[in-house]
Amino acid sequence: MEKIILTGDRPTGRLHLGHYVGSLKRRVELQNSGEFDKIFVMIADAQALTDNADNPEKVRQNIIEVALDYLSVGIDPAKTTIFIQSQVPELCELTTYYMNLVTVSRVQRNPTVKTEIKMRNFEQSIPVGFFCYPISQASDITAFKATTVPVGEDQAPMIELTREIVQRFNNVYGETLVEPEILLPDNEACMRLPGTDGKAKMSKSLGNCIYLSDTAKEVAKKVKSMYTDPLHLNIDDPGHLEGNCPFIYLDALSHGDQINRFNPDFADLDDLKARYVKGGVGDGTVKKILINVLEEELAPIRERRKVYENDIPAVYEILKRGSEEARRVAAATLADVRRAMKIDYFDDAALIEEQTNRFTSK
Repeated sequence: MEKIILTGDRPTGRLHLGHYVGSLKRRVELQNSGEFDKIFVMIADAQALTDNADNPEKVRQNIIEVALDYLSVGIDPAKTTIFIQSQVPELCELTTYYMNLVTVSRVQRNPTVKTEIKMRNFEQSIPVGFFCYPISQASDITAFKATTVPVGEDQAPMIELTREIVQRFNNVYGETLVEPEILLPDNEACMRLPGTDGKAKMSKSLGNCIYLSDTAKEVAKKVKSMYTDPLHLNIDDPGHLEGNCPFIYLDALSHGDQINRFNPDFADLDDLKARYVKGGVGDGTVKKILINVLEEELAPIRERRKVYENDIPAVYEILKRGSEEARRVAAATLADVRRAMKIDYFDDAALIEEQTNRFTSK
């Protein structure tokens, strides 16, 4: 069996550092590992419209922003198929068939759905499209026969539902769909990077993001205002690491000898942490190191983005070619599904012959 990856993002805004450490950086590593036969990365505009139906222009404008972020972090269209969800209509048809295999109560129990509904104040009036997006997600994954889905831990319930749908379909109609495995970040700090304000999750709607396209000046400004230890009022006070954003970011992003290079007073991150906890290290010192770590990571991304920004038609051409390839693959899976469900009427020669004999024998 081929090893295939399917992953993606909703185009509701520019991608940020949480996306980068949670999935984008890992996608590039997986892409370049040579371990996978095919990789599909989807810009999930149809899913974004489930809670932005009254503002399609927002989704439309952010298609290119997400594409630029993908290309700038190193996702290579020669190795990875980048496509737009709405340009693959086969996904909608698969979603319709899968809806018959899932109950309303099962979707309601999904903890991710519960959280998303509460966050968007949909408790009293849930759009049907939004409610069904976990089923749509199953369609996206299975259409490409994905064996691996790299996501953050908050998406684990979604993958579990996909696996249930696959099992149910194969039990009813015969072995047709591939059951995917989830691939979580291997660095705990990367699983859910907090916002700069210390809130549990970096989120566009909360305004606590560091965007991949932010300038060096914007990044430095955001780091300087970052939430630290509220009890660490003086440099000599003992510090606390739990919930301290600069240290969480350093855990997620620093590597090698960066800490020592950017401040020779510290041997490494463990040394910095130990001395901060003991007392004698100011938050400003930690933030200066983080600013340098971020700049070393983001500067190349920023530069690659500028190159693609200078040829936007070429970026749309990448998306067009990727969407055409994605549609070709999804159409093959849909044909398998129709055959298994016995709704491939015009391609079933045996059915036509059977019905011919049935009526001519009268």
